[in-house]
Formats: sequence, C-alpha cells, structure tokens
Amino acid sequence: MSKSGGKGHAGGGKMTAGRASAIQSAGARNPGSSTAKSGFAGRAQSAAAKGGNSESGKK
Repeated sequence: MSKSGGKGHAGGGKMTAGRASAIQSAGARNPGSSTAKSGFAGRAQSAAAKGGNSESGKK
C-alpha cells in the first residue's frame, strides 16, 4: 500500500480529469478561497490533460 499526502487521497499523485473538475468546482463555489485565487484549477486541468487521464475513479 502506498502512502498518500493527504486524507482520503489515493492514486499516487496522478491528476485525473475528474479530480481537476472537482478542484475547479471548489474554486467556483468559493471564489475567495486560496484554490480559486492561486490558479491551481488551471494547473490541475493542464496536468490532467498532459497525463492523458480521463477518469476520476480506479478500475
């Protein structure tokens, strides 16, 4: 079993389209949050696209 950086996050640090979408949604729900202000949502979306990951769940 691999270690993960935070509670409830698994997958070895791989950014998926589903995770990127969740990050964008969190920023949209709270525009004053650090997630929204930092531009992290865009970087997450880019990482998901580069990784070729399209699903958020494990198979």
